[in-house]
Amino acid sequence: MVLEIFANLGYIILLINTVIFLMGFSKWGKAYKIFAFYLFVMFLIQITVGTLQYMRIDNLFLSHFYFILQFILLSFFYLNLGLNGVQKKIIQLGFVFCLLTLSVQYALDFSLFLKFNLFEIFITSFLIILYGTFQLYNLLNEKKEFYYINLGILIYLFGSTVLFLVGNLATKMATEFNDIPWILNALLYVVYQIFILYEWKKSFSGTKKLSYGQ
Repeated sequence: MVLEIFANLGYIILLINTVIFLMGFSKWGKAYKIFAFYLFVMFLIQITVGTLQYMRIDNLFLSHFYFILQFILLSFFYLNLGLNGVQKKIIQLGFVFCLLTLSVQYALDFSLFLKFNLFEIFITSFLIILYGTFQLYNLLNEKKEFYYINLGILIYLFGSTVLFLVGNLATKMATEFNDIPWILNALLYVVYQIFILYEWKKSFSGTKKLSYGQ
């Protein structure tokens, strides 16, 4: 019951964020557009997950689309922020390495596509956390573009990665503990969406056009 409440709340705020960010799609810079598209894609995946779950159809394979598309879109998002040359090179190398490694892994064992791939979760989340850390460092002395979004990404991905790894172990524990990691993950997702909503209110809800992500 608690898990369902947090999950539904996260989806509702995600819908709100998707709508309001798409409303300003033509007004702001490239990084904004990429993040708005990211929200839209994540919303579509969540809708598909919910639909398949309602129809009692296995939806676990959608987790791979979630993590890989999140990695791809957030990588492009960070590439369009004010990172220096070395940081951008690291993102480009990480992007190629991650997708190439996962492609080889699935080519060698396609059965991974039908279950949680802990390596996929770790590598995609770790690299985005690394990129977010670059941006957080840069924002210490620069204009705080996407500050709250970046902070939300770091908090959510760090916490959720740990919880996914722990959650895999929890399946071997007593039944009463199985839902705890997923409840905490759903709560983290709500917090993440609130950070995004606050960023929009603080930085993009006005009428003045800024140069974010140009």
